Parts: sequence; C-alpha cells; structure tokens
Amino acid sequence: MADRMHGRPAAPTDTTVSSADWDSRDLTGEQHERVLFVDVDMTEASGVGAAFTDCTFRGVRFNASTHTDSAFVNCTFVRCRFFDTTFTGCKLVGSMFDGCTYDLLKVRGGDWSFTGLPGADLRRASFTDVRMREADLTGARCEGATIRGVDLSGSWLHKAHLSRCDLRGSDLSAVDPRTVELRNAVIDPYQAVVIATTLGLDVRD
Repeated sequence: MADRMHGRPAAPTDTTVSSADWDSRDLTGEQHERVLFVDVDMTEASGVGAAFTDCTFRGVRFNASTHTDSAFVNCTFVRCRFFDTTFTGCKLVGSMFDGCTYDLLKVRGGDWSFTGLPGADLRRASFTDVRMREADLTGARCEGATIRGVDLSGSWLHKAHLSRCDLRGSDLSAVDPRTVELRNAVIDPYQAVVIATTLGLDVRD
C-alpha cells in the first residue's frame, strides 16, 4: 500500500461488511465509523449527509454513485472503482487512495485537504472549486484533466503530470515548473505570473 503523508498509519477498524450488495442503496444520513468494507457493490448508490469516519474500503465499486454533502474522513480506499462517480460538496480530509481507478470521476466543491493520491491516474477526472490543501499528488497523472478553481496550496506535486490540464483559477503556488510537467497546460494570466515568479523571473509592466 502507498504510504500516507508524514507516515500516518491507516485507522484500525472494528467491524467488517463483506461482499454486500448495496447497489442503488440510499445512503442518506447513514453513519459508519471504523468499518472495513470488502468487495461491496455500491454501484449507483446515492445519498446526502452520509458520514464514513476512519473506514477502509477494499475492492469497493462506487461506479455511477453520487454523494452530496457527505463525509469520508480519514478513510482508506484500496483498489476501488470510481467510474462516473460524483462527489458534490463532500469532505474527504485525510483520506488515502491506493490502486484505485477514476475514469469520469467528478468532484465539485468540498474539502479534500490532506488526501493522498500519489501516482493516481486522474486523466479522465475533473475537480472543480475543491479545497485540496497539502494533498499528496506526487507523480499523479493528470494529463488533459480538469482542475479548475482548486486550492492546491502546500500540495505535494513532485513529478506530477499536468500537461494539457485545465488549471484556470487554481492556486499554483506549490507548483515547481522544474519538477512538474506543464506542457500545454491551460492557465490564466495571474497564474502565468505565479509560475514566472517561481522560476525567478522579475515580472514587470
């Protein structure tokens, strides 16, 4: 499993839900803490205000599921599938992702600070107006992805691939063009100044 930032261990779990069929389940208002979910089918599940705290998901299928104003705090996701999954206004602070797939993942608003996505293939994902402060995106594959209006301040972006990525409106203060691939990325004029300043250029009118 990929290491969490600062070497933090995954939270221990107390109970297990294994091979359950939660297809199309209404998760609204559900509360789960320190639960291990193994091979659970959450395809097309949906809900508002659900809360998962210190949970671990292994081989869980979140395909086409929708989560609104919900929380997955300090959770661990291992080999999970997020095909066409939508998170709107959700809180995933401190969660870790390892070996997951993210095709057509859509994240709109919410707080994903301190999340671990090292090496994640996010090329067909979109993040819009999301807080991702101090997230671990080391080596992440984001070519052609949409990452607009995202707060990436303090994030780990060493060897991240952001070529052809739409980055407009995002905080790029943590981006070092010498260690991040930015070829053909789309940025706005303010971001161009930030990047130039990072490179040591003296930008003047």
